[in-house]
Amino acid sequence: MIVRPIVGFFRVALVTMLVVGVALLAAIATMHFVIHGAEVTVPALKGMTVADARSEAAGLGLNLDVDNRYYSSDVAAGHILTQSPAPGTVVRRDWHVRVSESLGPQQVDVPDTIGMDEHDAALKLRLAGLIVGTTAQLPDAKVPAGTVLAQDPPAHARGIDGPSVSLLIATPPDITADGLLMPDLKGLTLGAAQTLLQRQGLAVAPPSFVNMYIPPVGAEGSQPRPPVAPNTVILQQPAAGTRVDAGASVKLTIAR
Repeated sequence: MIVRPIVGFFRVALVTMLVVGVALLAAIATMHFVIHGAEVTVPALKGMTVADARSEAAGLGLNLDVDNRYYSSDVAAGHILTQSPAPGTVVRRDWHVRVSESLGPQQVDVPDTIGMDEHDAALKLRLAGLIVGTTAQLPDAKVPAGTVLAQDPPAHARGIDGPSVSLLIATPPDITADGLLMPDLKGLTLGAAQTLLQRQGLAVAPPSFVNMYIPPVGAEGSQPRPPVAPNTVILQQPAAGTRVDAGASVKLTIAR
C-alpha cells in the first residue's frame, strides 16, 4: 500500500515543523530578553538626597553623576534639583544619569576681591566657601599684572545661582599693538563680558538672548555634555582673536 508511507511522511514533516516552530519561538523570546532585559526606566530622583538617589540608580544598574551644584530656597541642601534624562525615559543599563545638587539657600557673603592679587583672591573665596569660576585677562598698565580688576557676581551680592565667582585679571599691556585683540568671551557672564569690553575701549551692542536646555545624554559610553550656564556668553561677533579698532561694537549672544 502507498497510503501508509505517505501518512508516515506527513507525520515526520509535521513533527519537524513543530520542532522548528518551538525553536523559533524560543529564539524570539531569547532575543527579546537580550534586547529588552538590558533596558531600564529612569526613576524620578528630584527631591531625593544624593545618597538615596545614588542607591536608587545603582539598584537599577544606572550610574549617577552630580554635574552641578546650585543654591536653592525651595530644595534642601544635599537633595536633587534636576536630572537628565527625564523620569520615565527608557535607557540601557550602565547609563549615566546627570543630576544637579541643591546647596540650600545662599548663606555665604560674596567677598570683595577687586584690587587683590589673583592667588590671594582665590584663597579669600575658598575661605568663604566659594570657588573661582571663569577667569579672563585684560591688559592694564595702571596696576600690577595679576591684579583682580573686576568680579562677577559683585561683592555682597544676594540671590546668586552657584558658589563660583568669575574674575577679570590684569596683564601687562602690549605696547607694540596697533589695535585691540578681541578677547574670548565665551562662558563669561554678561556683566563680566561687558566690563571687560568697556575697559578695553570697545562698545557693547544690545545683546541677543537664546533659550537653552539641558542637553540629552549622548550615546552609551560617551561623555555627557554639561549644560550651558544661564546668563553666559555663547557667541560673540567679532570672533575671539580678531584684531579690532578702539571703539568697535561687539555683539553678544547670551544663554537664557
